Amino acid sequence: MSGTWLIVITIIGIAILLYLIMRSKMQAFLALLLASIFIGLFTGMDPLNLLETIEKGMGGTLGFIAVVVGLGAMFGEILRISGGAERLAFTLVDTFGEKRAVWALGLTGFLVAIPVFLDVAIVILIPIIHSLAMRTNRSVLYYAIPLLAGLAVAHSFIPPTPGPIAVASVLGVDLGWMMLFGVIAGLPAMIVAGPIFGRYIGNKVYVPVPDHIAEAAKQEAADKQLPHFGLICLIILSPLALILLNTAGGQVLKDGSLKTALMFIGHPFVALIIATLLAMYFLGKRRGVSKEHMQTITTKALEPAGIVILITGAGGVFKEILIQSGVGEAMGNLMANSGFPLVLLAFLIATFVRVAQGSATVAMITAAGLVSPIVEMAALSQPSLALIAIAIACGATVLSHVNDSGFWLVNQLLDMSEKDTLKSWTVMETIIGLTGFVIVFALSFFFS
Repeated sequence: MSGTWLIVITIIGIAILLYLIMRSKMQAFLALLLASIFIGLFTGMDPLNLLETIEKGMGGTLGFIAVVVGLGAMFGEILRISGGAERLAFTLVDTFGEKRAVWALGLTGFLVAIPVFLDVAIVILIPIIHSLAMRTNRSVLYYAIPLLAGLAVAHSFIPPTPGPIAVASVLGVDLGWMMLFGVIAGLPAMIVAGPIFGRYIGNKVYVPVPDHIAEAAKQEAADKQLPHFGLICLIILSPLALILLNTAGGQVLKDGSLKTALMFIGHPFVALIIATLLAMYFLGKRRGVSKEHMQTITTKALEPAGIVILITGAGGVFKEILIQSGVGEAMGNLMANSGFPLVLLAFLIATFVRVAQGSATVAMITAAGLVSPIVEMAALSQPSLALIAIAIACGATVLSHVNDSGFWLVNQLLDMSEKDTLKSWTVMETIIGLTGFVIVFALSFFFS
């Protein structure tokens, strides 16, 4: 079959995927599998070979993803239950002062969303926004946008959150490089979309604090005993430091016992196990949490992680089908003749899928699957792969609108109209994606 027909069939398969998710409201896991089977059959793959490819794609992806997402979910849930996220936010705001609170909130969101799922982080930190808005009589958006910007950046750019982990797994990116470029691109994006845009939109659109929410927030703050700030910072930053140590050790040290030890403790599996055990001991046992209650907490944490793991595995199937069917080679040849930079192509694909179906994680996985065959043909360096991964994250962040669950979560929690949510949340997400991509695109000229 010619390369043109392979690409046409793939485009039809993607259209089916988007239709199933958008119009039929089908779970993304099943939709990805069905689209993969369609592409495999209509590109001429042997049906039995197709089934083996599905098994290979699922198993190869989940061998890494399942462990990391599972540990990350338990880690984040312990942090949430203990009140660690609130302690981090309150201390940073008190340290920076009310005039610079927007900067503290952006940093808080950035740190909290690394171990805690985005939706959960928004829910547990919104009372802090309400408290500040009541104290200063400002629009809720003045404080909410910086916090949401920090949360959104970490959610899309920094492992071990599900989207970046999935993209890193599909493209074969070292997590240390991805963290490094995620921070380099993410912090400026957070600053522009958070404190800077937040002040502007907070002065343009006034959103008051609902009375019943304000009362509930004050009562929660008065009743909860929060852990120590330094302890929370140590626990959150420990896995990131260990993973970066792994990357640095692999680049700098010569082969030997020291390098082996650093590579071992800095592997994401070991780093997250250490962080989770630290959280269980210092935020659980030391604070009087029983073994039975800790088991309940960690078991509950794995429930939302399950669907993330399955969707990510289906993304691995999608990638493997593209490679085995010959679509990857056809797309690689088309890309080589187009003259389009791969970083730009990755960004545009992720943007298209994001706008069409809403989920940032699905957009990242789909874009990574489409780009991965081209990446394998190009034999790129780890820094280049990391930049492509962050470009995908940028594209999957822009233009959040009415088909995105995050849009409605923010809309309801801040009690805004759809129009004001588009003016604030949607614009903020777009600024994050575009600012991050400009930085990544500029950096791509220095790495090959």
